[in-house]
Amino acid sequence: METPHDASVLVTDGRKALLLRNEGDSRYANLKLVEQWQQRLDADRDLKSDGPGRSFSSNAGGTRRSAYSESDFHDAAEAGFLAQLASSLSRRHRKGEIKELIIVSPPRALGELRKHLAGDLKQAVIAEIAKDLVKHPISSIEELIALHVEPALPRPA
Repeated sequence: METPHDASVLVTDGRKALLLRNEGDSRYANLKLVEQWQQRLDADRDLKSDGPGRSFSSNAGGTRRSAYSESDFHDAAEAGFLAQLASSLSRRHRKGEIKELIIVSPPRALGELRKHLAGDLKQAVIAEIAKDLVKHPISSIEELIALHVEPALPRPA
């Protein structure tokens, strides 16, 4: 599949996002940067105040102990970043700035982003690529999208 002229391309990994627009034709994409977002995350050890909690068995005379699962603050921060990103994209879509959207993201971030896409913006998604390309130069992103783009689910008529 080719990248349509004036289509928007979102490239994100949950910590950084690039919104690109194809200013070329559908056969030869010429992606230009529209906006860039990035969040700075401290190391996970710096975000935590203590180790995971412990639980004791309530059985009479029981001495069994177990640990609660540890919170991953990076996962929570990435989910929040992707929710804000989806909100920003929805505003752009309502203003008519995004007509067709291709999303490029690692599978985990792609799944989280899907949760936050509004219905009208979901309809604008023409393809999804489950790859992490956010650290590649834009020229490489153009080439890799041309090789990997697969159509999203068919849109209802």
